[in-house]
Amino acid sequence: MTILRTEGLGKRFGGLDAVKDVSLAVEEGSITAIIGPNGAGKSTFFNLLAGYYTPTSGRVTFEGEDITGMAPHRTVKRGIARTFQTTHLFEEATVLENVLAGRVVRSRSTVFDAVLHTPRNRREEKENLAVAMAELEFAGIAGFAHEPAAEVPQEVQKRTAVALALATEPRLVLLDEPAAGITEEETAGFADLIRAIAARGITVCLVEHKMSMIMSLADHILVLERGRMLAEGTPAQIRSDERVIEAYLGRDEDAEEAAVAEAAGAGPTGAGSSTTGPTAPAQEGAR
Repeated sequence: MTILRTEGLGKRFGGLDAVKDVSLAVEEGSITAIIGPNGAGKSTFFNLLAGYYTPTSGRVTFEGEDITGMAPHRTVKRGIARTFQTTHLFEEATVLENVLAGRVVRSRSTVFDAVLHTPRNRREEKENLAVAMAELEFAGIAGFAHEPAAEVPQEVQKRTAVALALATEPRLVLLDEPAAGITEEETAGFADLIRAIAARGITVCLVEHKMSMIMSLADHILVLERGRMLAEGTPAQIRSDERVIEAYLGRDEDAEEAAVAEAAGAGPTGAGSSTTGPTAPAQEGAR
C-alpha cells in the first residue's frame, strides 16, 4: 500500500528550481532514502512533504488525502514527523522534557483542564510520561532522561530528536541526515535504531550522505540532482546506475588502479575493514 505519494512536485525560489517535477511513491512500512549531492534539493523536498514550504507545482498525498501545502502542525497531527540535520532541541530543558513536548499534538486537555488540574489532565500527564519514557527506552537513552539536552553527547541529542518525533505517534517519519556528525560506531547503532522503527510498522524516509548506511538500510532509493529526479530503484539498481555513478557516487579509482596493476602483473593491493557498533550510546560518553 502506498502511504505517501508526490506527483510533479516542485518548489521555485525566484529563478531557481530547488525541486522540479519530482514524483515518488513510498510504500507503507518501507525505508526510502533520498540521496544526492549537496544542493540537490533533498531538504527542500522534505520541507514540502512536512508543510514547511508550499509547493510551486504538483501535489502531495498522504494515506490518500491531499495534504499539499498543509501547515506543519497539521501534518504532524495527521501522522508525519520530521527531524532536522541540525538538531533542534530545548537546550535548557531535560531530555525527557524535550520528548514530552512531542505529546502536545496528541493532547485533549484544555487550558481549563490544566488550570484546575482536572482528572482528564492528570490522566494525560501520566499517559504522556509513560509514552515519553517508553520512547527514550526504545531510543536507548533512558539513562539521560533527566540531564539537560545541551549537556549530552551529540548522538544522544540526535536520538532525543528521534524519540520526540516518535512521541507524536507518527505513521511516517522523515529523518534528515540522522547520522551526520557521529562516528562510524554510532552510525551502525543508529542504523539499528532505524530498522527497529520500521519494524514497528512506521514508514521511514531519510536523507543521508553515508552511502554504506543507505545501501544496507533502504528498500528504495530516490536520487536527486539539481532538484530533479535522476534515478530511483533498489540499492542494487542505484549502485549500478551509470548516471548515479557519474553524478554522485563517483568511480572507484582505487579499484581501477588495482585492476590496471593486476593486469600489468603487479597484483592487487589494498585492504578492507569493517566496523560494528552498539545499538545505543554508552552512558559515560564525552560531553
